Amino acid sequence: MDPLTAYDMPQFIPDADAYPDRWADEAAAWRSLEAAIGRARLNQPYGPHDRHRFDLFYPAGRPAGLVVYVHGGYWRRFDRKLWSHFAAGATASGWAVAMPSYPLAPEARIAEITSDIARAIAAAADLVGGPLILTGHSAGGHLVARMAEARGPLPGPVAARLQCVVPISPLGDLRPLLAVPINTVLHLDMAEAVAESPALRAPRPGLPVTIWVGAEERPVFLDQAMDLAAAWNARLRMAPGCHHFDVIDGLCVPDSPLTRSLFTD
Repeated sequence: MDPLTAYDMPQFIPDADAYPDRWADEAAAWRSLEAAIGRARLNQPYGPHDRHRFDLFYPAGRPAGLVVYVHGGYWRRFDRKLWSHFAAGATASGWAVAMPSYPLAPEARIAEITSDIARAIAAAADLVGGPLILTGHSAGGHLVARMAEARGPLPGPVAARLQCVVPISPLGDLRPLLAVPINTVLHLDMAEAVAESPALRAPRPGLPVTIWVGAEERPVFLDQAMDLAAAWNARLRMAPGCHHFDVIDGLCVPDSPLTRSLFTD
């Protein structure tokens, strides 16, 4: 497969350019409603950068624990405000949901973003007690997988609260990205690619990990998901008929297989 196009999803997804605007509109409407009924704490800081912020959404009653969703965008695009409505499945299931933004490449290297996500999770965990579930999509799937490593960046007391981790269409091995055009923004070198590849590191012992991927995704994303699942002896689930942009839709629905997998796999 041509490395120049292997990781370029939009040209292979119908109406790909429409997705970000649709996400933003649906997220804004849901976020506004949750704030109006007092179930949202928005723009919570976890550091000095203007992107060191997270939004926190609550269920109707006392939270059973905290889900953290980390967005994708190849570490270089988007922020938390496009994804608010993807908290709906977990909040309807009785869990609070935190959604962080983070500084993006090329301003931040991937190693710095990994550290920022660990800080964001720790800050959100200070606000909601109980067990902790991590999920994230694409680059966000990579970032939550980094948190699931045996020697990951989460503080010990926070890591001890982990109940499960669910990377969705994750990038588990960053070495192939050295040869693709997005590396002109990421500035990865081999040392950082190896250090930031969860597939090359051991998972936290006893921590359940379920990896999701769309059955209709690009072959490299299927390979990335399968390779991480094999390296970690993790459960792999393929979403029938789903591509890279709609594989996360189940997070909006409390009884979807994807949402249920956060709590039952």
